[in-house]
Amino acid sequence: MKSPAPTRHALSQLAAACTLLLAQQALAQQAQQATPEKKSEVEQLDTVVVTGIRKSLDSSLDLKRKGQGVVDGIVAEDIGKFPDTNLAESMQRISGVSIDRSLGEGSRITVRGVGPDFNLVLLNGRQMPASSLQETGPSNSRAFDFANLASESIAALEVYKTSRAENPAGGMGAVINIKTARPLDSKRQIASIGVKAVKDQSNTRLPDTLAGSNVTPELSGIYSDVFAGGQFGIALSGSYQKRDLGYNQASVPGGWRAFKGDENNWGTIPQAGTPGSERITNRPKAGDIYSVPQNLLYSVNGIERERTNGQLTLQYAPSKAVTATLDYTYSENKLQTKRNELSAWFNFGPTTTTWTDGPVAAPLLYQEIISPATSDVAMAGANYGTRNKNESTGLNVLWKFSDRLRLGVDAHKATAISAQDSPFGSNAVLGAAMFNRGTTSVDFSQDFPVLSIQGAPLDASKMLVTGSSFRNSYMKAEIEQFQAKGSYLFEDTSSLDFGVSSVKAKNRSAYANVQQDSWGGRTSPADYADSLWIPQQLAPYFGRMLGSNAGNLYNQFFTWDFGAVRDAAIKADGSDALFKSSNQFTTDRRTTEESQSAYAQYNTDWEWGIPMGAAIGLRYERTKVISTALVPTATGISWVANNEFSVSFGQPGFTTLEGKYDYVLPNIDLEAELNDKTKLRFSYGESIGRPGWGDIQGGQTLNQLVRINGGTGAQGNPGLKPLLSKNFDLSLEHYYAKGSYVAVGLFRKNISNYIGTGTVQATPFNLATPANGTLFKEAVSKGCQGTDLTCIRNYILNTYNGSKGVVKTGVDSNGNATGTIAGQSGDPIATFDITVPSNQKSASLSGAELNVQHHFGNSGFGLSANYTYVRSGLKYDNNSLKEQFALLGLSNAANLVGFYEDDRFSVRAAYNWRGEFLTATTDGSGLPNPVYTEPYGQWDLSLGYKWDKHLSFQFEAINLNDGVQRLHGRTKEQVVYMTQTGRRFMLGARYNF
Repeated sequence: MKSPAPTRHALSQLAAACTLLLAQQALAQQAQQATPEKKSEVEQLDTVVVTGIRKSLDSSLDLKRKGQGVVDGIVAEDIGKFPDTNLAESMQRISGVSIDRSLGEGSRITVRGVGPDFNLVLLNGRQMPASSLQETGPSNSRAFDFANLASESIAALEVYKTSRAENPAGGMGAVINIKTARPLDSKRQIASIGVKAVKDQSNTRLPDTLAGSNVTPELSGIYSDVFAGGQFGIALSGSYQKRDLGYNQASVPGGWRAFKGDENNWGTIPQAGTPGSERITNRPKAGDIYSVPQNLLYSVNGIERERTNGQLTLQYAPSKAVTATLDYTYSENKLQTKRNELSAWFNFGPTTTTWTDGPVAAPLLYQEIISPATSDVAMAGANYGTRNKNESTGLNVLWKFSDRLRLGVDAHKATAISAQDSPFGSNAVLGAAMFNRGTTSVDFSQDFPVLSIQGAPLDASKMLVTGSSFRNSYMKAEIEQFQAKGSYLFEDTSSLDFGVSSVKAKNRSAYANVQQDSWGGRTSPADYADSLWIPQQLAPYFGRMLGSNAGNLYNQFFTWDFGAVRDAAIKADGSDALFKSSNQFTTDRRTTEESQSAYAQYNTDWEWGIPMGAAIGLRYERTKVISTALVPTATGISWVANNEFSVSFGQPGFTTLEGKYDYVLPNIDLEAELNDKTKLRFSYGESIGRPGWGDIQGGQTLNQLVRINGGTGAQGNPGLKPLLSKNFDLSLEHYYAKGSYVAVGLFRKNISNYIGTGTVQATPFNLATPANGTLFKEAVSKGCQGTDLTCIRNYILNTYNGSKGVVKTGVDSNGNATGTIAGQSGDPIATFDITVPSNQKSASLSGAELNVQHHFGNSGFGLSANYTYVRSGLKYDNNSLKEQFALLGLSNAANLVGFYEDDRFSVRAAYNWRGEFLTATTDGSGLPNPVYTEPYGQWDLSLGYKWDKHLSFQFEAINLNDGVQRLHGRTKEQVVYMTQTGRRFMLGARYNF
């Protein structure tokens, strides 16, 4: 520690100031009065308006070198110019940080193997709420979606990897502080506008009915000024982006059903020596595990995104002792999605199969024999919109009472709302099909799963609407936060930081679903004009996927306009009641967390032959959880299609559950300056990660869709404890030249209270199911095979129409009866697998980080590289069919950035790679199955040219290598999702006044 002893105190004060939206410039001036030697170092940290790639890297290096504990950061290269177009993609350049991609760009982050839900995001030191919607309902996630924020108004990002007493609890992996510019920081007028033209190649890989504009605009602007001799300041920034994009996907969304080789069950292949076994090649052994697919689906998806961001900051400093800051931040991200599909559903009839070797076997060929050709070639469509809105308002006041004592208070309220933004709902799907599908095969031997169908010529006259679902999902998160912080300087080598805070976090998730289950066909093909269905070839939309050009691919499908087909369905049905979303939520979950905390941290410096420093802190956190839920009351089960059973619901009711917990969280940071270029650090700290909203919800919910062998459901547990992590860090940093360093860090996290989902079998509401009931058994006794569900339904509907809960509504295009068969008294009681979260496991993860940054003298060339290695013994066992607990998101990662910069030109090429990681422990089947995301690497490029001191031009290319993302199950052949997007190009100009 070569710098003067008071520097540690100044930096600690500065970090506290950042988390309270304190005025950095005022603090720098005050620090100067207290000890003149601090000035240059504090100002380096305060400077967030910088120019150029090299200056950005140098500022990030200063933050790392002078920070408490292990901290990394990224600083804007210039006004309105962050290193990447997306904040998450910028953070992936930091060692230990990996990202999840959505719609071709970074969305959420994992830090050192700890997933997105357990990383806490702050905006200028304030806790931010998070909301998001999944396709079928509101998310249960706490993870912040960085795609909602534009990067143009961001000045810096700080990633705190070690615990700090002053940081709010909840960031078990890391605490990320997003900093925006403050007018009193610069004390000068700043005005800048930027324009960009964006071309997303993925938009050109769509049918014309789904594609948007080839080129879309981006606009941004920043204005900041000070008045009255620097007493008043105002900063205003805004941005607007319209982006038309798409993605095409091959998937097994229904998941995989895994069996033991000697198992007999619905979906298993015949045992040796039994009928059908002769059609099995390389049959899995008795002790092997093998899996069969539930379906195969291809989809083409067109998306229109509009993102609007704005921020207003007002500052008032009547004296050098007092600074007040009032700010408001707004962001809105609107997504409109259109989709067409081609899919085949397997009912697990007679099969022909070829298998890989065990002990975990996968099908190379899976073929279901269908004769006559009366199954459905499904070609569903979707059209829906969502809107994510975030608002944050805060007031902060900092007082300097003396050279020794400083106090600050901060009040903050923020909301995040995700809701539908379409007349059709937050997710709206119309099933459509022609019923002429014969024997159906899938070749899983290549990356791309190849679907083959015997017969089934494309015939518009056979197309009709089948089932449908119109969903309205809603999620709202609120944060009300009050913080009071202070620091007291005892002497030149020691200080005390202290504070109290109160946070009320509210979360509401609600949804309604209007679903009709006429999967065998609703009304008649004659109700739909042939002109509604537009014939297409499939292969051209999947050109980047290896195997998509196979000659045996079923290379045809219909695309269609959602609104026009919906109108035809309404006309045929005589009512729109089943073809619109509902504003009456049937499930409504409301959870409140009330937390109070206090902390103190003692900072000191001393000499033990070499300069030493320590920060020793303690944080007390107390939380009460109140969870109330409106959940549907199930009233019955009806058999609506071959393998489709549906739960009927009556009036919902509210239930309330409560829980509480408290923790004392210590932290200690030690550092030693071995010489003027080398620093050794050790940190120990404890941190918590709060359970997901879905885990602590009140009430029990049953999924509407039931299979022949039962249903599924879930219930929450507000009494869950948060995850507790004991964190150890050791790092060595060597700053061998200006702007250049090499660092190696070791870390370990011992984590307890991991939340698992145990499954209990239950019979909620004692619902009778027609599956294997009295009428079902009668049909079998009359000659139907027990697995021939079409025969069984035909017998019951034709024999008992109008009695015993049987309602025949007609026949489908193949002459099979349609209608519903309700469970009756005396039928079996349906069994549901109910998932219940509980604190189950303890685990550890450890790893290493290597960082190198080098400037090649004054040549203008430089590079930055890092590698992160993470490991844990808690891995998924692919050889087990039991429910398992394993760490999600655990992967190695690497980054390489090379650049050149002079007075006019700048070039930056960046490569990011993330290794394979476990994404989920269940797939679309709802059964225990691993889902792995395969390794993915991406090249990005940016070019800049300064015309003069006012005008500059930029060109950016994202995903230059046109990468494809792929997820698989227990083996690579078990594809779950394979997604193709495209390159993205941006050409822009910025003018600084």
